[in-house]
Amino acid sequence: MAKSIRDEIKELNIGRKIKELRLRKGLTLQNISDVTGLSTPLLSQVENEVVAPPIATLLKISRALGVSISYFFKEDGPIKKVAIVRSHERRKVAGRPGRATAGKMPYIYEMLAYPLADKKMEPFLVEFECLEREETAVLNHKGEEFGFVLEGKLELRINDEIYELEEGDAYYFDSSYPHAIRSIGGKKAKTITLSLIHISEPTRLGMISYAVFCLK
Repeated sequence: MAKSIRDEIKELNIGRKIKELRLRKGLTLQNISDVTGLSTPLLSQVENEVVAPPIATLLKISRALGVSISYFFKEDGPIKKVAIVRSHERRKVAGRPGRATAGKMPYIYEMLAYPLADKKMEPFLVEFECLEREETAVLNHKGEEFGFVLEGKLELRINDEIYELEEGDAYYFDSSYPHAIRSIGGKKAKTITLSLIHISEPTRLGMISYAVFCLK
């Protein structure tokens, strides 16, 4: 039987890595809670691997601890200078809204460069499921976003401006503006995505989730 994403994440010992790093930095759960806005009970559950943290939660925790999100996915061993990730080695992370309006955002991130922990780019392959139009969530967060459409057709909405994108098109925008993306082809869409995140610790590049939905 194929492993679930939850089981795969648990095998990575992400909770243990978070706790060990937090303790090395002399931080309490309350310290992390104050920075991330996440409750201490939730943080405790993450550290004890009671719950599998979604990408938005991991991003907040990694930023609070001053590391890139790949820190929690790298394998123990010597520091690597080059990351080669084969197609069957990509690690999946389930996503859900962070700072978003009400709405569902089921999608799967596949990490493309997780072996390198201390890096300035965090590339992802993102596959989006289809939802009804009224279920669309709108996001806004500090930073900038880049995307390249691999499959499907997308509608990018930033404030009141709407742009239609096809396979091979790319986009880049200030993600502090309310934005949403959805498929207009009636099927799943795939993108390669990078985002610049502005944080108080040394700046890291990582993934900030956004919405892509299918029009019915």
